[in-house]
Amino acid sequence: MYKLMVALAGSSLLLSGCGQGNDAGGGAAGEQIQIVGSSTVYPFTTAVAERFVQNNPSFKAPIVESTGTGAGMKLFCSGVGDQFPDMTNASRRIKQSELQDCNRNGARQVIEIPVGIDGLALVQSNQGAQNFQLTPADVYKALAATPYGKPQTAKTWKEVNPALPAVPIRVYGPPPTSGTRDSFAELILEKGCDSEPAMKALKESDKDRHKEVCSKIREDGAFVEAGENDNLLVQKVTANPGAIGVLGYSFLEENKAAIRGILLGGVAPSAETIRSLDYPGARIIYIYAKGEHVNVIPGMKEFLTQYGRGMGPQGYLAQRGLVPLPEDQHAKAMAAIQSLTPLNSAELK
Repeated sequence: MYKLMVALAGSSLLLSGCGQGNDAGGGAAGEQIQIVGSSTVYPFTTAVAERFVQNNPSFKAPIVESTGTGAGMKLFCSGVGDQFPDMTNASRRIKQSELQDCNRNGARQVIEIPVGIDGLALVQSNQGAQNFQLTPADVYKALAATPYGKPQTAKTWKEVNPALPAVPIRVYGPPPTSGTRDSFAELILEKGCDSEPAMKALKESDKDRHKEVCSKIREDGAFVEAGENDNLLVQKVTANPGAIGVLGYSFLEENKAAIRGILLGGVAPSAETIRSLDYPGARIIYIYAKGEHVNVIPGMKEFLTQYGRGMGPQGYLAQRGLVPLPEDQHAKAMAAIQSLTPLNSAELK
């Protein structure tokens, strides 16, 4: 049984320590929509929930919990019934192994809806070093447990790249349960690792070894897991001008008075560079709904429709920092909301 942390009532957030449900039956109906998952997608889903409450007063307010993508998927895929979440937010696509867990536990109608594009931004305090620019290779060499298969010895950024300042390497980032951590490994660390021809060759000859060398992060204190609370991460970066943070672009957009984006590969994180996918950390973010619950949980269809209204080019979620999908992808997302067609595992890598 998971713990519900945040309930939306009217347009305000209320803390809740209640447990959810005690009926394990596969067809049991909950009284309100239960949503878990990504801290990156959380602000967008809560904004949708606020609009949903305003426009649908006859339904109970959704309950939204920020658990991180991985933990949210685990809860979501644990079964069908009112003690299991109806939806989960995800800052990466569902993994084939997670979908298999869902199916095995009775959730065989997992509906995938891409809601927009978010940038995995590297940020620093506005009081930090000026003109601090990195490449994926710099980030990899600074944070890998065994860069290119060799012992990690770098203590400062200058040791990583002579063009960088002699500032101690201190990076605040997401924990392993976070989809942002998965995206960080895939979009930045692995790209930096594969800049070395030998690593590209290793990917072909030994995928498991390649994954370990290219995505395992050092554990000597240079990288600090800051939990699932991205607002707390912003505070830590602000309080430590020499530090770097790894978080969703929307949090950068909301906190520009305190932090700024770091150029990565010569590209600054912005709505334009994320929409065009030019920024190396750009990624699509998702919500997943349980098809078995759609016709049972009051207001679930209406909530998904409300999400669709918010995520378009002129939608209210853009005001929260969500970068809309390109027109063709947005059309597919809207079609998914209308058809509620379950995801086919063959579509996943």
